Amino acid sequence: MRHGKKFNHLSRKTAHRKSMLANMACSLIEHKRINTTVAKAKALKRFVEPLITKSKEDTTHNRRIVFSRLRQKDAVTELFREVAVKVGDRPGGYTRIIKLGNRLGDNADMAMIELVDYNTIYNAGKATKKKTTRRSRRRGSNAKQTPPVATKTEAKEEE
Repeated sequence: MRHGKKFNHLSRKTAHRKSMLANMACSLIEHKRINTTVAKAKALKRFVEPLITKSKEDTTHNRRIVFSRLRQKDAVTELFREVAVKVGDRPGGYTRIIKLGNRLGDNADMAMIELVDYNTIYNAGKATKKKTTRRSRRRGSNAKQTPPVATKTEAKEEE
């Protein structure tokens, strides 16, 4: 029974699932985007995002942890050298899943999973946007000051 087991088993045994996700993660790191089914893309997102977070701090321990999950030296090297530099300031959400429709052969839901910082089409509009600070809605010191209105007693004193 699968009580309390929340991740998708993808209809595979444990060794097959781990190998498949490791291979897909290496392909994603190498090509920056891959096409797959929606279920595999969601499982891959949960698999690869913690690895990208680990790659932001380049230590021997983190490299060994990532290598134990990916099992490809070239993918680990590219992850720590190129991908980690691009995502260094991002607090999370390194991948994006875009649904593509159904596959012709078996009508499976297809999706494209990609690394967010490598998509030049989506990032083109955001690069020109100037980063601003949050403004308060309360009336502060920069609001226009109205001149003080003379009261009746002050008007009589002037005469």
